[in-house]
Amino acid sequence: MLTDVAAIDAAMMARCIELSRTAGKLGEFPFACVIAKDGKVVVETTNRVARDGDVTRHAEIVAVGMAQKALGTKDLSGCTLYTNVEPCAMCSFPIRETRISRVVYGIGSRLMGGDSKWDILADPELSKVMPEAFGEAPEVVRGFMRRDAEKAWRNWNPLIWGVIRYRGCFGEPPKAEPVTPAAPRRRSILQKLFAPHG
Repeated sequence: MLTDVAAIDAAMMARCIELSRTAGKLGEFPFACVIAKDGKVVVETTNRVARDGDVTRHAEIVAVGMAQKALGTKDLSGCTLYTNVEPCAMCSFPIRETRISRVVYGIGSRLMGGDSKWDILADPELSKVMPEAFGEAPEVVRGFMRRDAEKAWRNWNPLIWGVIRYRGCFGEPPKAEPVTPAAPRRRSILQKLFAPHG
């Protein structure tokens, strides 16, 4: 069973990453989302912010709305949402409200993430205080196929990807290069004679 879940996760995330490449070609930032149930794709989509001229058209929100229509229900229990980048806070609330059971993401977002920054996906208080609106916290799989997801972003636009990483928006922080201290300088006899403090 565990191998089946791992194989399904790998196939779905690979599809999500491929969709992110498509998004970049369509003039969007390369965000994508796949929602699956019982190992089968229910819906798949990319960001639609640029194409629809609407900042709320993040891939996850678009996918949640499409999945509700496809399945004919508000309740998406039993579904897994795959996204190449951690859902932001705005996207995380609909994930909780529709009771999605699992969230699998590639690239973390320490600045905007609804999991790592704002803890919306795991917050037990949401379902405790408002069980009519919010389901239990989903299982969250973090950093799944992260390197492949990052490669798609880097290939899309190396400069933008570099700036995003440098600013700490997405991805692992860039590794600081080790600094080698300068070798001590030898002072000449004249420098030693005229140095104020020897």
